Amino acid sequence: MEKELRLMKGNEAVAEAAIRAGADGYFGYPITPQSEILEYLMEANPEETTGMIVLQAESEVAAINMVYGGAGCGKKVLTSSSSPGISLKQEGISYIAGAELPCLIVNVVRGGPGLGTIQPAQSDYFQSVKGGGHGDYKMIVLAPASVQEMADFVDLGFELAFKYRTPVMMLSDGAIGQMMEKVYLSPQKKRMTTFPDWATTGKKATRPRNIITSLDLESNGQEIFIQKLQDKYNLIKEQEVRYQEFQTEDAEYLLVAYGTSARVCQKSVQIARAQGLRVGLLRPITLFPFPSKRINELADHLKGILSVEMSAGQMVEDVLLSVNGKVPVRHYGRNGGIITTPEEVVENLKSIFIEA
Repeated sequence: MEKELRLMKGNEAVAEAAIRAGADGYFGYPITPQSEILEYLMEANPEETTGMIVLQAESEVAAINMVYGGAGCGKKVLTSSSSPGISLKQEGISYIAGAELPCLIVNVVRGGPGLGTIQPAQSDYFQSVKGGGHGDYKMIVLAPASVQEMADFVDLGFELAFKYRTPVMMLSDGAIGQMMEKVYLSPQKKRMTTFPDWATTGKKATRPRNIITSLDLESNGQEIFIQKLQDKYNLIKEQEVRYQEFQTEDAEYLLVAYGTSARVCQKSVQIARAQGLRVGLLRPITLFPFPSKRINELADHLKGILSVEMSAGQMVEDVLLSVNGKVPVRHYGRNGGIITTPEEVVENLKSIFIEA
């Protein structure tokens, strides 16, 4: 079947993609600027057509624990929120990672700290990529840069979550969540009728009991389990790195940016090239695993790297680690919900590396 073309907000695209992905359940709580995900699902009422359960929980804490329960049954479940709401979900996310369960978590980031602003930001990078809850865990983190990717990464997120038995986060922001673009939607998938052999689907006479927990009171056993997780994360680093490059072949200076910032930087590359500056862009699509190896390779031929973020500087630390001192790395960003302009990026690149 052909894909269907629609004009949609990023948030709406996530919701419709979840229905079409054959999701079993969504559990969430409204918060700006992602409330349209829950609102769209409530209005669509997919339980009548696909059997998908949609529930507004009494809080973000309740929602993530409902996801934990659904994931433990081997179901395809997701939740969404925005920055303060994701903070409330951190304990549950750590439990889910510790129980090695698959789920999709969508964060449409707003500015912080605290309640901050309802405008877009990228200041949740540390929380998302470094494991915002307690313990030595990671999530796969996908960074969409368009409404189309907001839809596409729902399917991809579920695929990776079940492949590695891990939570997957889609780290978007208020600009992409609220903007409208054309999007090609995949045909409707059927919901799963068979479930993984680890799922808690009721004791069968043909198998032993399945017990899902993140608790181990024996230190030796817990250390063995933590090493198992690290081995899995290392495998993910080897197999699931995704990125996109723009005019890096002859670049002397490199912009590194994701999401909305990457959209801005594509134009910055054009402006810089028109001024005779050989500038390229690397856009990480996976923030974990981070494209460290490729950035390190590019650094061999560069004079400088500028990490462009809608934050006070977070991803820049991973860029610095990737480069390992080969070339200077600097940060440029705007805060409080302000989106930088392509011209500002170019002027800052010049002032830092060329005119200094």
